[in-house]
Amino acid sequence: MKYYIGIDGGGTKSTCILVDEQKKQLCECKGGPTNFLHIGAEKAAETIFNLIESCKEKNKVHQNQIESVFIGTTGGGRRVEAQSLEKALRVLAHTKHITYKNMYVESDALVALEGAFNGNPGSILIAGTGSIMYGKDSKDRVYRVGGCGRIIGDEGSAFQLGRKGLISIARHLDGRGESTLMTQFLQRDYKIEFQEDLITEIYSHNFDIANFSRTVVHAAEQGDLSALKIVQDEINELIEHIRTMHRKITVQNLEVCFIGSLITTENFFSNTLNLRITEELPDIRLKKAKSSPAFGAVLLGLKRIYMSQNM
Repeated sequence: MKYYIGIDGGGTKSTCILVDEQKKQLCECKGGPTNFLHIGAEKAAETIFNLIESCKEKNKVHQNQIESVFIGTTGGGRRVEAQSLEKALRVLAHTKHITYKNMYVESDALVALEGAFNGNPGSILIAGTGSIMYGKDSKDRVYRVGGCGRIIGDEGSAFQLGRKGLISIARHLDGRGESTLMTQFLQRDYKIEFQEDLITEIYSHNFDIANFSRTVVHAAEQGDLSALKIVQDEINELIEHIRTMHRKITVQNLEVCFIGSLITTENFFSNTLNLRITEELPDIRLKKAKSSPAFGAVLLGLKRIYMSQNM
């Protein structure tokens, strides 16, 4: 019997599944973060290795029966960085006298796309802490929109909502900006009353900027003009992501699956985005994901094996 490993690696947690030849999932193991750009390749490799070994032990699978290990994780879409994680994982496995055959590292967004449509054409819009959009056409060509990171991108993300909300508050506290409910909520919920305190929290105490997006969205729902403008501007960015992807994938009706807590949970932001799509983008079809990103990783592993055997 042959088996296949698929891993969906994230910034806070990771999921590993083991699948048999019939694509039946046999087990699922969860572990810590594998964002190697933040925690380092060696630490990420250790988490991945432990996840793989846990799945093998649960099902009494020998290493020689593992046909592929496909890892989707943040930063894996850039080949140079991906190779550093692959190398770290191979080195760690070697110390345990284990060799991985057909082991690949790719973007977490790519495995999410593959899982969402079970390998078929479609597109995903991811909006959580960051944002990016991936799509695939009927010829298996993959397209990307956005995903340039928090400094020059991540439009429509929780981070950008939070960042812009805090900028509005800083301007208000400084006397340069209009009054906003966000200032009141910051004082009430975070006990931050003065501009100096805000600066200290942001630059010295690692204030969770992305999490503050909830406050921004709540203020917008209450009718705060500054928060409403931020929400509308970021929704405009996500609408533009979808329009751009539709221009790249020239189909009559583009299927889009939402991924990420900002747009998959019911809130003022996600409800407004859904309404805007209905009103402005009649050729867009919103779909629910058919399978998990970890299963998408398995499918990509199988695809890579097939391609290597038929080159």
